[in-house]
Amino acid sequence: MGDFDHPIFTESVRRIRGWLGPTRLEGVEQELLERLVHSSGDLTIAGDLVCSPGACAAGMAALAGGSTILTDTAMAAAAVAPMARRTFATPVHAVLAWAPERAPAGGTRSAEGMERALAAHPGAVVLVGSAPTALDRLLELVAAGAVPPALVIGMPVGFVGVAESKRRLEASGLPQIRLDGSRGGAGLVAAAVNALLRRAWLDQAA
Repeated sequence: MGDFDHPIFTESVRRIRGWLGPTRLEGVEQELLERLVHSSGDLTIAGDLVCSPGACAAGMAALAGGSTILTDTAMAAAAVAPMARRTFATPVHAVLAWAPERAPAGGTRSAEGMERALAAHPGAVVLVGSAPTALDRLLELVAAGAVPPALVIGMPVGFVGVAESKRRLEASGLPQIRLDGSRGGAGLVAAAVNALLRRAWLDQAA
């Protein structure tokens, strides 16, 4: 891993690999899993991680090419920003910057912000860790003909609308990284995209 990673992180990953043992993943997908375990402290998360074929490669290519990162929360944006600055100086925005001050009747600010943010940044890498309504709006827009994101990291957390939203993402055919079940959150979507940023940067420097 070289000088790019802090020694504590490097040692943590070494231990995580030992605890996980052999997995079905290779390359950047394995690195992504290790970062998720490191961020969550949960070795069982491996069973819920799904990367669609070619999704990680598509995401890394988009990030290396200057695609914007959109997140559903300011917390996720803050967790991604340091790695984004350190690597490709990737722009990172929370979709709430485009949201109305008040949620519309029957809707959410996150969903409204997602619609406007996607229009402003077609082909972005999109992270959803908290708001299944934002993920649902993204899928609705793409189904209606909007430019699809380069990658969707869909890990909304919780028990209301979350499993259904993840199933809709699975059925969409979009390049995606999912964490099935109820687990997710800002820290985990940030960990996932940080793994992609790190690997894309190291591959470019090699």
